[in-house]
Amino acid sequence: MIYSIPRYPVHLIDVVRVANGRRVTVRPTLPQDAELQQQFFRSLSAEGRYYRFMTRLPELPTSLVQRFSAVDYQSHVALLAEVFEDDRQTMVGEARYVISETDPLSCEFAVSVADAWQELGIARAMLARLEREAAAAGLHRIVADTLLTNRAMIGLARRAGYSVTTNRHDATLAHLEKQLLPALSNQGAKPIAA
Repeated sequence: MIYSIPRYPVHLIDVVRVANGRRVTVRPTLPQDAELQQQFFRSLSAEGRYYRFMTRLPELPTSLVQRFSAVDYQSHVALLAEVFEDDRQTMVGEARYVISETDPLSCEFAVSVADAWQELGIARAMLARLEREAAAAGLHRIVADTLLTNRAMIGLARRAGYSVTTNRHDATLAHLEKQLLPALSNQGAKPIAA
């Protein structure tokens, strides 16, 4: 099957060296990555899946897999991080943002990294790329809600310059928010080290 994406953002393809010295490819998600994404979410610990979706999900529903792989790179931008070992492709992280339906100058992001690949800079590298892409698209804010117990996500957000407050509508959630600086262009942007 051949897939076509009208605006595949090749400028987001990069190889980063993470804290353990390994090389990780970060690239935009393709429609044919659906099975790769399904394998990635199966490999997450129960806690990792819970923190990502804020609900218990032993398996990604087909409708969610389809939404995760149907990315238009205008209102929905998605990246994955992968490694190649023994001629096998393994997804180790994913990050995405979706433009808010109620505030077209704002987007909501999510990041998830495989348990064995956490604390190596992968989440930070992907989040920085999302921020840069969102700013280049003219967005003003990037936000997310996460469980107050998700210390890794809150720590990542603080280190990346996000304000962290308690969600006004749900005291079990932290609200993460960052104002984006206007970007002149995505083209020719310097790579961000992990």
